[in-house]
Amino acid sequence: MHNYLEFEKPVADLEGKVHELKAIATDDASVDTSEEVSKLEAKALQALTDLYAKLTPWQKTQVARHPDRPHALDYINRLLKDFVPLGGDRKYAEDHAIVAGMGKFRDIPVAVLGQEKGSDTKSRLHHNFGMVRPEGYRKAVRIMELAERFNLPVITFVDTAGAYPGIGAEERGQAEAIARSTEACLALGVPNVSVVIGEGGSGGAIAIATANRVLMLEHSIYSVISPEGAASILWRDSARAQDAASNMKITAQDLMKLGIIDDIIPEPLGGAHRDHEKIIGDTGKAIHSALKALKGQSKQDLVRMRREKFLRIGREL
Repeated sequence: MHNYLEFEKPVADLEGKVHELKAIATDDASVDTSEEVSKLEAKALQALTDLYAKLTPWQKTQVARHPDRPHALDYINRLLKDFVPLGGDRKYAEDHAIVAGMGKFRDIPVAVLGQEKGSDTKSRLHHNFGMVRPEGYRKAVRIMELAERFNLPVITFVDTAGAYPGIGAEERGQAEAIARSTEACLALGVPNVSVVIGEGGSGGAIAIATANRVLMLEHSIYSVISPEGAASILWRDSARAQDAASNMKITAQDLMKLGIIDDIIPEPLGGAHRDHEKIIGDTGKAIHSALKALKGQSKQDLVRMRREKFLRIGREL
């Protein structure tokens, strides 16, 4: 059974009835529920189609945060062969919120960075819910430097509510670490492609998403602050997050119009969490296409194209 979001209740009711009828048929072979099951499945599919055809920005936020949505490690483990994880910033500690390493993507040696939220209580605590500390961003810089040294394209998977805001992180130079990581992205002499697979939260995301090509999953979000944070500032009421989300232009469709991202990867009906294999496969195709378009560019051209891309944002509206 799926974990249903609040707005998916009509679908949950229908699919729940389907599950009950199938269970009855399993327990008693003399009972034929196939016709009723087919009717209910058709109704559930139509209800799901109708819901996802007109998602609000707040509903997209909920889908982007769905606990069953595939995370960075799911993409890394399925898209890369011979993945070798690398850890530590060589200054302070290892930060498990960022998974980093080298591997082969479709037989192309690459470096990869991914913000990992975790999939259960234990792993979420281990990965700090994807909220990166300064040492995580310094690890990212180290990996990018290695990638340039060995002429490896860089792929990043963005999924964070934001950089970790703890006192210790601030004391160890959180803002400076984010800035250095962003600078390292901009200065890369190799192609880099970034995919926002869930949440792209503020500087915590841009630190590894300043790429030649920025892709977004259809129901992901990318914002300067969370809807809850914006609501707290604007109206001093985090309960108005829905209003904030509607005004912040945080969806992939809005960001495509604004020129902030380069492409949208369609999700399976009902969101990426309903079909991991398909969305990961489609994401792999999109990454491969982006890398292919950048192949053969000189170091100088890659740096220039990347810088011009981000300087254009907001100037062509």
